[in-house]
Amino acid sequence: MHVVILAEFAAASGGAEKVALESARGLAEAGLGVTYIQAIPGPVDPLLDHAGIRRIDLGLPDIWSLGAARAAAAGIWHAAAARRLADALAGLAAQPDCIHLHQWTRTLSPAIVPVLSETGVPLVVTLHDYALACPNGVYYRFDRAEPCLAAPCDPRSRVHKAVRVARAAALRQVVGRASRRRPLHVVHVCDASRQRLGALLGGYALAHHRIDNPVRLPDGPAAEPARGDAIAYVGRLTREKGADLVADAARAAGLPALFIGAGPLEAELRARDGVEVIGWQRPEAVWATLRARARALAAPSRWYETGPLTVYEALAAGIPVVASDRSGAAEKVRHGRTGFVVAPEIAPLAEAFAALRDDALAAALGAEARRLFRVAPMGLAAHTAALRALYAGLAESAAGAMQHPPALALEQRS
Repeated sequence: MHVVILAEFAAASGGAEKVALESARGLAEAGLGVTYIQAIPGPVDPLLDHAGIRRIDLGLPDIWSLGAARAAAAGIWHAAAARRLADALAGLAAQPDCIHLHQWTRTLSPAIVPVLSETGVPLVVTLHDYALACPNGVYYRFDRAEPCLAAPCDPRSRVHKAVRVARAAALRQVVGRASRRRPLHVVHVCDASRQRLGALLGGYALAHHRIDNPVRLPDGPAAEPARGDAIAYVGRLTREKGADLVADAARAAGLPALFIGAGPLEAELRARDGVEVIGWQRPEAVWATLRARARALAAPSRWYETGPLTVYEALAAGIPVVASDRSGAAEKVRHGRTGFVVAPEIAPLAEAFAALRDDALAAALGAEARRLFRVAPMGLAAHTAALRALYAGLAESAAGAMQHPPALALEQRS
C-alpha cells in the first residue's frame, strides 16, 4: 500500500506536524510506502529518515512571510500551491491508495481541494482544529476570551478575520463540490470535536472516523510528582491556552508555576512573583524538567482544544494532569483518579492545585495515570494499526464510496 501524507512542514513546531511525522514513520515501519509532501521548506525531522519514506518539498512560501496583499490573496486561494501539488502527484512512480491531509492553512489554501479530488484517490483529513468550519480555526473569540464561531475575533485584526472568512467561503464551495463526488473522510482526535463539528459540517457528505493521536512514551523512569515543587505548563504562552490562569491559580494555591514555552504572554508572566519561564526546550530536556519539577501538568485551555499531546504524554509518564473541561484532553483524565477536570477559571484551578500539595495524593494520581496508560496505550503502534485499517478499507471500497448520496453523513469508528 502507498500513502501520501500532506503537511505544510517537515519538522514539529506544533501538534499537527508532530502527528503527521509520527504517522509517516509508523506507517513506514509497518511496511507501507509513504510519500511525505511538505509545502514549506525548512528543517526535516529525523523521523522521516526511513527507507520507506520518500519526501517531496513543494518549495512554497509561508504566506505570513509575504506582504499583506499577497498574503491575503494566497491565503484565500493559492494557485501556485495547487499547480505544484498537482505536478508532484502526477510525478509519483505509483498512484497512492490514499491521501492524508494534516495541514493546509499556512500556504496550501482551499485551492488544493480540487486537485486532491480530481485524483480519484480517497482523501482523509485529520481535524486537528476547527478550520474546516471556523474562519480562525479554533472556534474561539479572542476579543472576549470565550468560544464562538462568527465575530470580530481574529487574534491579529479585523482584516485578518475578513481574509479568513473569505478563505472559509472558498473552502465551503470546493469541499462541497468535492464531497458531492465522493464522501470526504475526516478523522477526529477526540469525541468532543466530533460532537461540536457534526452540526457545523452538516452541509458536506462526510465519513467520520475516530482515531487517537499517537503518544510517544517519554524515555526514562516513571515520574515522582510528590517530589515536584511546581505546577508545570508546556506550550505556547497565550490566553486562549490559559497560561495566565496557571500563574494566577498557582499563586492562589501557594505553589510556584513553571512555564516551558514562549509566546505573547512571556514578558507578562516573567514579571510575576512565583513564576519561572524557561522558554522552548528540546523534548528530552522538557521531560527531564517535568520529572524533576512537576507536581502536575496544567492544561486549562479556554478554547475547545482537540487533542494536546503533552497532556497524554504527561499521563503516560505518571504526572497528574489538571485539564480544562473544554479540552479534548479531558476525555483521558479521570477526575480524582489521574488528575482533575475543571472549568478554565482561577477558583476551580486553584482548588485542584491546592489539593495536589498533598504528597500522597500527588503520588497516587501519578501512579494511576501511568497504570491506566499501559492498560489502554495510545502509542504509535495502536495509531498505526488504526490508520492501516482505515486506508485498507478505503482502498477496497473506493468505487463504492462514490455511490453515497450528497446529503449523507457516514458515521464510522476506526
